[in-house]
Amino acid sequence: MAEGMLGGILGGEAGKGEVEAPQSLAGADGFAAAVAERLSSVDPQVARDTSTFLKQQSQLLETQRRHLEQEHAARLQYLTGQAREVDIRRFELRLRVGFQLFIALFATVIGIGVALMIHDALTSRQVVIEPFDTPSALASRGLTGKVVAAGLLGDLNRLQLATRSSAAKRDLANAWSADIQLALPEAGISIGELSRLLKARFGHDVHINGDLVQSETGGLELTVRGDGVQQKTFTGNVNELPRLTTQAAEYVYGQSEPALYATYLSNAGRDTEAISFCQSAYTGASQSDRPYLLNIWAIALQNTSGSVEEALGLYRAAVKMKPDFWVGYNNIQNALWAQGDEEGAWRAGEDLRRAAGGRPGRAPDQYYQNWDELTWNLPTWLDGIIEDTETSAGIGTLSTAVGPSFADIYVRMHNAPAAELALKTTKADANDPTINAMAHFVRGRLASETHDTARAASEMEAFQQSYTNPVVSTNFPGYDCWIAPVEEAAGHPNKADAVIAAGGSYVDCYRFRGDVLDGRGDWPGAQQAYTAAAALAPDLPAGYYSWGVALARHGDLDAAIAKLKAAHQHGPHWADPLKAWGDTLIKQGHTREALDKYDEALKYAPNWSALKLARDSAAKQKS
Repeated sequence: MAEGMLGGILGGEAGKGEVEAPQSLAGADGFAAAVAERLSSVDPQVARDTSTFLKQQSQLLETQRRHLEQEHAARLQYLTGQAREVDIRRFELRLRVGFQLFIALFATVIGIGVALMIHDALTSRQVVIEPFDTPSALASRGLTGKVVAAGLLGDLNRLQLATRSSAAKRDLANAWSADIQLALPEAGISIGELSRLLKARFGHDVHINGDLVQSETGGLELTVRGDGVQQKTFTGNVNELPRLTTQAAEYVYGQSEPALYATYLSNAGRDTEAISFCQSAYTGASQSDRPYLLNIWAIALQNTSGSVEEALGLYRAAVKMKPDFWVGYNNIQNALWAQGDEEGAWRAGEDLRRAAGGRPGRAPDQYYQNWDELTWNLPTWLDGIIEDTETSAGIGTLSTAVGPSFADIYVRMHNAPAAELALKTTKADANDPTINAMAHFVRGRLASETHDTARAASEMEAFQQSYTNPVVSTNFPGYDCWIAPVEEAAGHPNKADAVIAAGGSYVDCYRFRGDVLDGRGDWPGAQQAYTAAAALAPDLPAGYYSWGVALARHGDLDAAIAKLKAAHQHGPHWADPLKAWGDTLIKQGHTREALDKYDEALKYAPNWSALKLARDSAAKQKS
């Protein structure tokens, strides 16, 4: 109802809720003027009072609007301030958390660093060369304490690098290098000094020092001493300091690492000295060094006198003392093989495998080298020597250079280029007669494969001369048997017979005797030789292989396959029996089966040209 009355007063339509004021009167003042104008026709006083009231209300509304705007602005300012305060608080919180994380991280790093330093100290086994004392007269000539100590350090490094051994080698250091100069003000010492203090307290370092003086006669006297190293003086003339430091280095090496020094002497061809040193050092040596001393003692005995029986006793004593002395097991195999007991050597390899918990097991593959060679397990033999050289600065831990061993394996795998490269890249060593000897042997084998009988015989005869050295014959037992078929092919039957007669009881000598007799037309005698070869070492493949090839030559193909199958059973990774088996299957017309044998053989001799030709020919027949 009220809405209708106001509408009537304003002259509008009933139910219309707002005044349509002219554009010029828009706003509160315009609205009051419009209302007063309409009421003036009814009651001027009412019009004036109404206009005044409406203006006052308009002013009040305006004031309230301004207050609201100011309050809104204040609120916005307040809220903005609060946000900033919140941001500041958040930043401060993040800063505190970050700083705490940094402190925690820093403390962790310090803790890890200290833990590593303590661990290094507990496990440290260095030979530390301290600066030597020298008088001012010598120092003025450049012979300072550091110069003398550096010379000793250099000689010790050279000796270690020349030592092929499976024994752990000490790190060599000198007292003034590798010092990290990060100061610790609270402790008043450097990180390097702290590390040295920890090693001195908890480590097993050997500290070496000494002095260099000039004698009354004008010569030099170099004295060395240290932890567990008795003082010793070396004398010489004024120009012989390098010789004196070498002598001092050998003395320090022998005192601090007796097992390694004995190995060094043997590697250097000084086997007589090695025997004497091992005998004198054994009683005072640590329990951990004694097996290694016995091992080198035995090797030196074999190298000097060929006394395999005595050496075998020392190897067995070393293994009894240290049941995981894997190199000892390997050398037991070698000694038994050198005695002509190849089946016993094979069984010793089985003992190694059981002691190591199977293969692969705890024993590295290089210590199966004799077992691998006897069973013609060529790829694994090769991998073992590669691994050994890669983990020993390229020199290996065998008693002889690794290059000839590589060449020997490659020629057995019919890879002539690789065999030649292995020989060419072997560093000459006057102290290792096996290098030159095996170079002749391998080249004789290669010439034989290409049917260059004259060169093959010449190379093998040079090898035969080298084989008189016990270092060669005991490290490569039975290798002289390979001379016989080469001499026979070259038309030297008397030489072939002499080699076989002197060769001894080796499978290779027996089987090659069978080949020689068969070539001369003595088939019954040949079969007796093959039978003896297989009986001599029934768990080895070579005797069965030669017998099977001979049977195939005589047309007894089923019997040939039976022998070749036995050879493959005892030497599953040897390509030659597989190829011969495939050749025999071809003669029987079984091309598909022959291809399978050729393909399997290629896994173990992928570079064998004759095998590839046989395989290609079989593939063409099949198609």
